[in-house]
Amino acid sequence: QVQLVESGGGLVQAGGSLRLSCAASERTFSSYAMGWFRQAPGKERRIVSAISWNGGTTYYTDSVKGRFTISRDNAKNTVYLQMNSLKPEDSAVYYCAAGPSAAQAVGFIPRGNDYWGQGTQVTVSS
Repeated sequence: QVQLVESGGGLVQAGGSLRLSCAASERTFSSYAMGWFRQAPGKERRIVSAISWNGGTTYYTDSVKGRFTISRDNAKNTVYLQMNSLKPEDSAVYYCAAGPSAAQAVGFIPRGNDYWGQGTQVTVSS
């Protein structure tokens, strides 16, 4: 089992920045592709970004390209999402995920089960 804990969310003004962190409890963290998903009230959870197990391949949904950067530090069992030039439409609960949903986004064959964090709230005011 992989336990994931997100942090770094908060309230920021439009144009501001936040850095989200996702810490994993598992020593096998480095074997998982990782992703960030977000869900706004009344909407479906959708992928924002993903990164392969070794950090060599990344994915970004079109709406965040050029503004968000995903990275990981396997020695620290942590994945990050640097969010710049934030917009009100970025407001959502952001979830960290490990497993096939992220793997597929970066071009790997999905296998196994997804693991999810509890989410961290990001609110961008106008």
